[in-house]
Amino acid sequence: MIRIERRLEQPRWLTVAVPLGSLAGAFAVMTLVLLATHHSPGHTFWRLVVTGFGSTFALNSTFVSATPLLFTGLCAAVAFRMQLFNIGGEGQLYAGAIVGAAAGIVLGNHSGWLSVPAMIAAGAAAGAALALVPAVLRAFLSTNEIITSLMLNYVAALVLDYLIFDSLSYWRDTSSPSAKVFPQGKTLPDAASWPVAHLGGIQLPFGLLAGAVLAAAIFVLYSRTRFGFEVQVIGDSPRAAAYAGMRTRRKILAVMALSGAIAGLGGASQDGDFRHTLDPRGLTAAGYGYAGIVVAALARYNPFAVCLIAFLLGGLQNAGYALQGADFPSGLVGVMQGLILFSALGGELLVRYRVRFERRTQQAVRA
Repeated sequence: MIRIERRLEQPRWLTVAVPLGSLAGAFAVMTLVLLATHHSPGHTFWRLVVTGFGSTFALNSTFVSATPLLFTGLCAAVAFRMQLFNIGGEGQLYAGAIVGAAAGIVLGNHSGWLSVPAMIAAGAAAGAALALVPAVLRAFLSTNEIITSLMLNYVAALVLDYLIFDSLSYWRDTSSPSAKVFPQGKTLPDAASWPVAHLGGIQLPFGLLAGAVLAAAIFVLYSRTRFGFEVQVIGDSPRAAAYAGMRTRRKILAVMALSGAIAGLGGASQDGDFRHTLDPRGLTAAGYGYAGIVVAALARYNPFAVCLIAFLLGGLQNAGYALQGADFPSGLVGVMQGLILFSALGGELLVRYRVRFERRTQQAVRA
């Protein structure tokens, strides 16, 4: 008889041993898959590390891939800490990209000291506004925020497509005949391009640095303030929080708004750091919001761990692109990435629960 019991105490060594064991198990299964498909496991793993982290060019590409994962991972972690399951990070990122691009275009060639903060504020405000819709429904009508936030992702995606492909909106470029035939967004002015920090040959996007600072601020907010204490209590026991007089509705609105603002800031970062235009196809195909949920889960909702996991998954994503070729199909890359993520998430079960094996005779004695 197999029983799964929740651990009353979680030994610290498990938080290290289980992820390492999960990763080792994933690579063991990947070795079998690679041997079955007639690929060299050693050579493949070496290429995986080198193309993801082994050179200055690889690190720069990894930082680019990690930046949106950092924002959406923090978005999910902030809400999940209070047992608010904000699945709308994808749509909130779109909202931030839309309004952030508008701010950059409106300000034109004004100084970057004005354009960049305006894009940050606009993107964060748009993401927070969209997140407040499921927050209000949850706080005042007890509506499940998983459903409402998830459905708003599709609404935001349709609005994003409409602005570029189905209308002559302010965001769409209509300055040339080719742009009228092949819809595309307006290119943001140079002043709206976010700065890049250089460390030798390594380039650190401004959005990545902003996300790291934000992670530190979230850690302080949740671990050193009364707000963070009340969020923790409400997440653990809503009845105890209500008995203590904590204002649950206000906290729901505040946490969801903060979560959405972080995702919206990630959308503005996509405009200012990388794309320099409103790019519906690129944003919707990337699936940053859903990947951020995985990042938050693997990090166990710790902001600093979110930074590390985003970096590792960004490198894995970057290495996957480099591995693809005539001799290495994209499907096999997807299998490798899926095995790593599935094993890492599955390992969390062993951290929170214990598996016990009992004989039927013991079960009968208990009865």
